[in-house]
Amino acid sequence: MADLDSILDDLNDECADLDRLVAGIPAAEWGGKTPAEGWTIAHQIAHLMWTDRVSTLSATDPAAFADVVKQAWQNPTGFVDEAANELAQTPPDRLLSDWRRARQDLINALRNVEPGRKLDWFGPPMSPASMATARIMETWAHGQDVADALGKQRQPSDRIRHVAHIGVRTRNFAYSVHNLTPPAEEFRVELTAPSGEIWTWGPADANQRITGPALDFCLLVTQRRHPDDLAIVAEGSDAAQWLTIAQAFAGAPGTGRAPGQFTNTGRDEEVAHQ
Repeated sequence: MADLDSILDDLNDECADLDRLVAGIPAAEWGGKTPAEGWTIAHQIAHLMWTDRVSTLSATDPAAFADVVKQAWQNPTGFVDEAANELAQTPPDRLLSDWRRARQDLINALRNVEPGRKLDWFGPPMSPASMATARIMETWAHGQDVADALGKQRQPSDRIRHVAHIGVRTRNFAYSVHNLTPPAEEFRVELTAPSGEIWTWGPADANQRITGPALDFCLLVTQRRHPDDLAIVAEGSDAAQWLTIAQAFAGAPGTGRAPGQFTNTGRDEEVAHQ
């Protein structure tokens, strides 16, 4: 059983890392472009804040959350961008303080969800632990966009295990959004954590295998780097195909990043994770 308190502590720490990236930059830099087309740094933080707020509604006011879902269905392919565009106009100092409040409200709300309750979402209902894990993944992924926009390299922590786990669990979803039939056979995934620990998923004797650094795998499944630029090795044709379509996030297939787009990944200062 997932340890909700531990996952929420990791969520808090992941948010704090991104907070340190943006807290000290001048207001003008919040309008700087990120690798996500059409999104500035302000858009990235605004999107995280909006999602945290909506997640809190799911945990505390299901009826209000249902209204949000109804509104989303009026613009199913654009409501996420629409919300980010609107909130990104908030002055940076207020946007940062609003995001801090929103993420803390969510953490508090998830800690107080009654045991066994599933939370409504835009997709299947989720446990509080699953929702917190999803928030870690998204915060980490959008944090990468911010780091790339600022020309900074983040020092990874073992919190990325949450991201890797979602990346593995969403294998079949990635096939489905590409109108492909998922392989019947489970894959073996073996990743080396930032700490040096080996993380594994799937049967040890599987014919289809994925190996490499956990950081690279997370960058791949969140589509923040092109597979050609990562040290991920596939054994088997099915595993190789998966690397070209993997996505840990919901929604339509992403456009990803171009090969060689981030050739100087060690540039400028390194941002340490705590």
